[in-house]
Amino acid sequence: MPDRLAVVAIGGNSLIEDPSQPDIPHQWDAVRTTAAHIAAMCAAGWRVVLTHGNGPQAGFALRRNELAASEMFTEPMDIIVAGTQGTIGYMLQQALANEFNVRNMDRQVVTLLTQTQVDVGDPAFDTPSKPIGGYLTPEAAEQFRAEGWDVIEDAGRGMRRVVASPPPQQVVELPAIRSLVGAGFVVIAGGGGGVPVSIHKNREYRGAPAVIDKDRTAALIAGALHADLFLISTAVERVALHYNTPQQQWLDHMTPQEALHYQQEGHFARGSMMPKIEAVVSFVTETGGEAIITNPPNILRALEGQAGTHITVDSAGLTGKIEETHGKESQ
Repeated sequence: MPDRLAVVAIGGNSLIEDPSQPDIPHQWDAVRTTAAHIAAMCAAGWRVVLTHGNGPQAGFALRRNELAASEMFTEPMDIIVAGTQGTIGYMLQQALANEFNVRNMDRQVVTLLTQTQVDVGDPAFDTPSKPIGGYLTPEAAEQFRAEGWDVIEDAGRGMRRVVASPPPQQVVELPAIRSLVGAGFVVIAGGGGGVPVSIHKNREYRGAPAVIDKDRTAALIAGALHADLFLISTAVERVALHYNTPQQQWLDHMTPQEALHYQQEGHFARGSMMPKIEAVVSFVTETGGEAIITNPPNILRALEGQAGTHITVDSAGLTGKIEETHGKESQ
């Protein structure tokens, strides 16, 4: 396979295989499994920038804050996101390095603490909508409201705190990411969507009380790097219409126009698949590159055109383009 650049976004939930066992040893098991799939992708000739979610991990940090509040200071969201970038990045970095050693691959991995700029004047700050932390009792919900938190009913499942989730404007450390990729590193960046920061007078950055959708930030990085591929690794092998109903229909391919049409028909849930669809449509429309949505065990098969949902501007996906290139070389 030609030397190509891929930005791969993995979900924070995929690093916890069993929600009933979210402790660190079990997270290590999930991280090592994910790292094996990414290393196999690198062995196939891909340069990789890896981003990751942090939803469950940020929730754990919030809960620790609550339990320790009587004796310790609490942490704002930007500090929590920075902390999860460090812990998850460390685990992925170590697991990938070990995989490369086993495969006798001379590849280096680096985790880059990443800030993502947002606009504090964005309307998202007026109407916080991103659920964080666990579900609350009525008493706890009222207590958090009294402390200044926004609390809403989350999809009929219970009350949760919400914070603003503004769109990312730019990744502050993008030049460093670009340089590291050019030097041959596998780069882990943009974890949790990046630490949310806003810019003030004299170009001073400050943390913002928000969380950023990691798929949107990953798409922003992929577009800025002119990546050949944007791959979102999630819980399902393919995107589906009428998901989890008797009429369920798996999709092998979509154009951006088809994806937006399906979204308008209501096929993609706001809290799960919709942000992924919006991210891949943005990337493909902007760059003309390819995007794939699949699950970790099927990453290699998806790269070969045998799995996943492929999103391209036309019907010729990555596999077809590679075969066409090889055909021309052999003539």
